[in-house]
Amino acid sequence: MGGMMGAMGGWILLWTLLALALAAAGGIVAARAMSARHGAETSQIRAGDSPAVREAKDALRLRYANGEINREEYLQGKVELED
Repeated sequence: MGGMMGAMGGWILLWTLLALALAAAGGIVAARAMSARHGAETSQIRAGDSPAVREAKDALRLRYANGEINREEYLQGKVELED
C-alpha cells in the first residue's frame, strides 16, 4: 500500500510542477505582450530617425508647448522633419 501512495504522490508532484511551469510561462508571455503594446502606443518617433532628427522633433514640440510658435508653424515644422 505504501508503494502505491508513493507513486501517487510522485504524480501529484509532477502535475503540480507542470502547472506551475505553465503558469510562469503564461505570465511571461502576457507581460511581453503588454510591454510590446505599450511600447507601440508611446512611440511617436519612427525607429529610422537619426538622433539629430529626434532632437529637432523634441525641440519643435518644446517650442510649441512653450507657446514660442503657433500651431501652423508647428505643423509645418513637423511636415518638414518627416521628409
